[in-house]
Amino acid sequence: MRKLMKVRGGVGDLTQPDLSARPQDNLYLAVNSKWQKDAVIPADRTEIGVNTEIDMRIEKRMIDDLDSMLKNKSDRPRLANLDKGLQLYQLAKDFDRRNSEGAKPIQDDLQKFLALKNFDEFNDLKNVTTEEILSGPFSLPMSFDVEADMKNTKVNVLEFAGPNTFLPDTTSYQQEDAEKLLAILKKQTVNLLVMAGLEENEANSYVDNGLAFDRKLAKVVKSTEEWADYPASYNPYSLADFENKFKSLKIKQYLEKVLPVLPDKIIVLEPRFLDHVEELINPDNFDEIKGWMLMNFINGNASLLSQAFREAAFPFTQALSGQGELTSADRHAYYIANASFSEIFGIYYGQKYLGEDAKADVTDMIHSMIKVYEDRIKENSWLSAETKKKAIVKLNALVLKIGYSEKAEKIYDLLQVDPNKSLYENEREFGKVVVKYNLDKLTQPVDRNVWLMPGNMNNACYDPQRNDITFPAGILQKPFYDLHQSRGTNYGGIGATIAHEISHAFDNNGAKFDEFGNMKNWWTKEDFAEFDKRTQAAINIYDGLNYGLSKLNGKQVVSENIADLGGLTCAIQANKSEGGDMKELFENYARSWAQKQRPEAIKTEIATDVHAPQPTRVNIPAQCQDEFYEAYDVKESDGMWLAPNKRVTIW
Repeated sequence: MRKLMKVRGGVGDLTQPDLSARPQDNLYLAVNSKWQKDAVIPADRTEIGVNTEIDMRIEKRMIDDLDSMLKNKSDRPRLANLDKGLQLYQLAKDFDRRNSEGAKPIQDDLQKFLALKNFDEFNDLKNVTTEEILSGPFSLPMSFDVEADMKNTKVNVLEFAGPNTFLPDTTSYQQEDAEKLLAILKKQTVNLLVMAGLEENEANSYVDNGLAFDRKLAKVVKSTEEWADYPASYNPYSLADFENKFKSLKIKQYLEKVLPVLPDKIIVLEPRFLDHVEELINPDNFDEIKGWMLMNFINGNASLLSQAFREAAFPFTQALSGQGELTSADRHAYYIANASFSEIFGIYYGQKYLGEDAKADVTDMIHSMIKVYEDRIKENSWLSAETKKKAIVKLNALVLKIGYSEKAEKIYDLLQVDPNKSLYENEREFGKVVVKYNLDKLTQPVDRNVWLMPGNMNNACYDPQRNDITFPAGILQKPFYDLHQSRGTNYGGIGATIAHEISHAFDNNGAKFDEFGNMKNWWTKEDFAEFDKRTQAAINIYDGLNYGLSKLNGKQVVSENIADLGGLTCAIQANKSEGGDMKELFENYARSWAQKQRPEAIKTEIATDVHAPQPTRVNIPAQCQDEFYEAYDVKESDGMWLAPNKRVTIW
């Protein structure tokens, strides 16, 4: 008899195949080991798995279709602004032109930036256009955005935050390899600046200053764990109190130049950064600020230049991800065009590849899952009648967005592609339009019809401020979903995903928003105390879990894990009600999360993602389901056994 060392998540290392694994000991390895043993990560990718394979399928379809449309105009459907996306794709593909241009496209902006001599010039916006402030080398080490007010989602509000750090997360600076990674970034950036025309000693000086400023930022901006607490981002400041935090920077002049009106209040997403903003942005730090901005500028735009610049900007990405080769030119061109015309491409993809029968079937599954959720709330043993009633009101107010948007946002009418200008210049103009479009929303009502994801994306999401769930056409394919798969198989795939997104309305973040998306307490004090207790159990069961050489941070991934637990529970109940095979459900659930990653990618993902790595999302949710034990006759001596009092149940 095998002696099993029981751990959370079953017996075995999920990164290594085990062809002898049984579902009773490790569901993930039992289902996926044969695939895992033979799977090969493509040289130009960081991972391979079910989701990657779907992404690759979508990309191939889109690239083939775009190429066909470029060759033959008769292949183009009548879709507003699709021609613009095709023009940008063609520009991005034209490496003969890009290679001949070299660094020329960025020279005007680069020289304007290099000409800044001191903080006074930096602070004097008279000779800088609004567009240059909004998008370009003069954008400050901070960000402004316009979003629905969390406490009144009918109106938009201005939000303020700090910038990103160079390493993936603030915690990355305490890791053993931090200095090695920063050295790679330094060498890469110096090389890029020399390629752009700077002397090597000059480039070194800029980069040293930029890295010094980055280290200061890393001490005050939020970590991924902190960002995971979404409601904690709501910190309203009066305009006067906000302005008083700045002594050296003429922040009011800046706001007057870029905003349509000055707001009465600003929502500060990062109060700690604001408290330190004066010690960061002042005349004494000008050289460091300039170096940091220059590093962002050259690294951020190298991919829009020649192939030589693309290759020169790859080492740091490679060090963080383990990716063996640079992304192919075709995929690179598609990514650029898709980034700017995502909703247009998504509508095209959805119209062509998502059939009406499939859309109707998925819609039916979503309504069934909502009914299951309602039944579970009604039968809940730890909620009061008062809280149950309000939860059901929120549940039934969910807005469903399935497949693709019927009407694209107006921003696409404003974007213009000029084939006589370089790829960089076109993207630069896009940036101006996009940022202005966003800030202009400050004087407009919230548009609740906006889709957060395009139709050609393999993903799904819940938006707490609109109380809507989105299922793009991209995810509605095997193994997650197929019209001809069994119900059990579909519930193990898209069914669990549907319930996962519904569960986000009631996770540790979503639970603090009402049916209109307003941050509002609709719980009784006793009910929320019990919810907090169960949330802590969801944190504890994942916290410190080993995956590769890294450990999971339970607080960082808790909202997604609550959604995974609730999603699988509800999918099981829906499958039961329709007489579906339970083993088919569990096996497709495990298959849907198959993934093989490079070690570097695992480390970066665990530092930056609010989701646990895909394989770790299989066993613990299964271990918490009584039906799993029944389906596989799991005994106390088996690796997947979890004592009933240790099983986490929230929804």
